[in-house]
Amino acid sequence: MSSASSLAETPAASAPDLPLCGIPGSLPPPRGRAGFLRTADGVQIRYAHWPADAGVPARGTVTILTGRTEFIEKYYEVVRDLTARGFAAAIFDWRGQGGSERLLRNSIKGHVSSFKEYQQDLSAFVRQVLFPDCPAPHFVLGHSMGSVVALDSVLEGHRWFDRMVLLTPMLALNLGRGGPVARAMSRTLRPALGWAFIPGGTHRPITERPFATNPVTSDAQRYAQAADMVRAHSGLGLGAPTIGWLAAAFDIMDRLADPEAVRRIRQPLLLVAAGNDRIVSTRAVERLSARLIAGGHVIIPGARHEILMETDPIRAQFWAAFDAFIPGD
Repeated sequence: MSSASSLAETPAASAPDLPLCGIPGSLPPPRGRAGFLRTADGVQIRYAHWPADAGVPARGTVTILTGRTEFIEKYYEVVRDLTARGFAAAIFDWRGQGGSERLLRNSIKGHVSSFKEYQQDLSAFVRQVLFPDCPAPHFVLGHSMGSVVALDSVLEGHRWFDRMVLLTPMLALNLGRGGPVARAMSRTLRPALGWAFIPGGTHRPITERPFATNPVTSDAQRYAQAADMVRAHSGLGLGAPTIGWLAAAFDIMDRLADPEAVRRIRQPLLLVAAGNDRIVSTRAVERLSARLIAGGHVIIPGARHEILMETDPIRAQFWAAFDAFIPGD
């Protein structure tokens, strides 16, 4: 094995000391608190939370569970949307991204060996920050990868949250005919090359993709703002996933595709799909919704994958659905 390969699979020595960052036009909302916690397996996780706006009737706390490559700073606007509605807002960076501890010496690689590692992040956040410091009742606003971690927590028997709103959940990837090959390849190569980039993956931060070819939003300003944040604070950036991450993603997607597992989900859910999603399957969202005991789904026409980062008319449709479902009776 080459020395470069040895470095690539060596765990990082420590997490970056990264407080909340900002750029002109996207500064941290006021009155927030931020810090770091340790998971049961010793990983350092960055978190932040904000109280509801003064003078607004308190309605509990919404925990934001972000997608792959995302970071707290990308959700400042969403935090303001929530606190204006009377919710406290809480958020953290998953291990391996944002300001949390990176798992490989090459910190630009997005990596975990199993999505059970993300469960440790969520559990530590709930027990160390959410329940002690944030008012009940508790709700989830999840996106993509964060949505499936939320669903998996329910399968694990946790009822930390009263209701969940899950946007564009990563139940199946839009890989076309290449899907079965990618699934088999990632699982075959995981034992020896789990730390390596997926074929074709690069060190280039995902946010550097040109707006004209991006699959996540049709809003140029919000897209540019996320890219500018990473350019100004390079420690937030993340490139392509590793083979190990991809194999772990297929593992959790297969688990959630099992009809017997889905029948165990009795958590009130609202699934929100994007009508023009090129990253995850909207049909998979519809199939899961049809089997849920206490849930339903909404499809927002014309929306791309990152609904919360979309144009104002698309975001307005989402918030109308959110307001009708949360907090519930």
